[in-house]
Amino acid sequence: MPRRPARAWGSVDRGKHRRAIELRKHYILEAELVVWREGKIGHSDKRVVSCSGGVREPGMCGHSSHENRETSVGNLHGTEASMTEAIGKVSSRTPVVVSPEESDGNIVPEKSVNNETAVSAESMKGRAPTKRNLEQEAASRMQSRNFASSGLNRVRQRAETDKTFRFNNLFHFLKADLLRVSFYELKRNAAPGLDGVTWYEYERNLDARLPMLERELHIGSYRATPAKRVYITKDDGRQRPLGIQAIEDKMVQQACVMIFNEVFETNFSGFSYGSRPGRSQHDALDALHEGIIRRKINWILDCDIEGFFDTLSHEHLLSFIEEGVIDKRMLRLIRKWLRVGWIEDGKRHAGTIGTPQGSVISPLLANIFLNTVMDKWASEWRREQAKGDVIIVRYVDDAVFGFQYESEGRTFLKALSERLNAYGLRLHPAKTRLVEFGRFAASNRSERGNGKPETFDYLGFTHICAVNRRSKFCIRRKTIRKRLRRKLNEVKAVLIRRMHDPLEKVGKWLASVIRGFTNYHAVPGNMKVPREFYTQIGRLWIRVIRRCSQKGRDRWTWERFYRLQRRWLPRPRLVHPYPYVRFDAKYLR
Repeated sequence: MPRRPARAWGSVDRGKHRRAIELRKHYILEAELVVWREGKIGHSDKRVVSCSGGVREPGMCGHSSHENRETSVGNLHGTEASMTEAIGKVSSRTPVVVSPEESDGNIVPEKSVNNETAVSAESMKGRAPTKRNLEQEAASRMQSRNFASSGLNRVRQRAETDKTFRFNNLFHFLKADLLRVSFYELKRNAAPGLDGVTWYEYERNLDARLPMLERELHIGSYRATPAKRVYITKDDGRQRPLGIQAIEDKMVQQACVMIFNEVFETNFSGFSYGSRPGRSQHDALDALHEGIIRRKINWILDCDIEGFFDTLSHEHLLSFIEEGVIDKRMLRLIRKWLRVGWIEDGKRHAGTIGTPQGSVISPLLANIFLNTVMDKWASEWRREQAKGDVIIVRYVDDAVFGFQYESEGRTFLKALSERLNAYGLRLHPAKTRLVEFGRFAASNRSERGNGKPETFDYLGFTHICAVNRRSKFCIRRKTIRKRLRRKLNEVKAVLIRRMHDPLEKVGKWLASVIRGFTNYHAVPGNMKVPREFYTQIGRLWIRVIRRCSQKGRDRWTWERFYRLQRRWLPRPRLVHPYPYVRFDAKYLR
């Protein structure tokens, strides 16, 4: 038998000009259906069956509102429909990486040599297909994930082109593939909900549970679990209620967040940074820093909405959601999570107002609500009534406004209070304040004899008016002292409980604590705080080690502990660049 010519781009061929491994993340926009006619082995008749129209899930051909679960063969007519037995992939040494259709039934045998006279050692019979479950989905997990993401991308494209379009068929995206992706987006070590099931325990039966959960969602038998109410201590000593959802509810909520993001993300304002893809707290801090530096800002309005998540109006929230989504099944799912309530001390409380702070979908609902109540209204006020410069930065329910003139700041504060009262919200009277802050704040206050400029706290940092080495105005950001002391007290309490644990285990945990604190607070001009935190953690650790035994003080000298500290505790380093560097890199026009 003559030698076959080498094929280009072979999956295992390691030639000089060929890839060693075929790329797996290929995405095929138009699926091709290759039809092999009987008796024409080696010659193909390719026909492309494409799907066109509005926003639909990949693989859905035609204009039916129901999802098409059949392959493209069912859409052929005439002689093409009679050749379903011969449908398959091309017999090739190069494997098909992404195949949007069902796989072939038999392996096509190779063509024999022309004018063959001797009896072949092997017959020309194709190999039987591998046994498999016929009901199992033929597409791989990566392929299905690509299909789901492509459908959501088309939703985003439609939302971008038509701001007033309202989607009425989004529930069909809630399939097992999207639920699986959503499950692995959750935090592994999060506290369990009311059912007590952790992330790792649920993962053991994930493959068996996903099809059942998908069916429950689509037939309407899905029932949300009430949240478990816990409390955490705030900086001012008050108790903040949190609602911990069950792991299954978190997974479904994360899937809905991924769908809703494609619809509402294009309508959100540019100064909104909370719980949005590709944005973080430090992006909001950079925008605030550069807004004060580059604009004529002399007054800062620090706003705090009192009990925002506890007083959120369900009626207004659903009306704002219906501006972009009118899918009745999606809206019914949102109502379930809002009305399921919580359980505290064995007693169930109905959810008549507010949304649980701590659930996966609550930040997105807050953005949808405040986008209409605050963002669009504030943008319109700045455009029509403001005469000086005005900056706006919002992270979920924490908002900061900057004004050039004091009179405009006070006028805006009064109008904002009336606006929020109309939707059932209220500004905190003690935490909402208008302070003089900016380039000329120090000189103006010194002329009036008022002392140094006031400071304000935002997203964990205290903002201070200062000057650099060249005597130019700059903003110094320091970690809030209350949060630093609270974090050290929490670490101390945990160290005492884990006093008799192995040093290796405790060292790994302390390393993660220091690394997490450094990754957030290690900004330019604030490196003294991470170094202080590192030092205090070391002192707490050696005190606990010496208390483990009666001879611990004699055995654990400082030299020995320094060796242990260098091994396990990472030293703090500068993590974040200067605000103008990151801000210009992301938003430079």
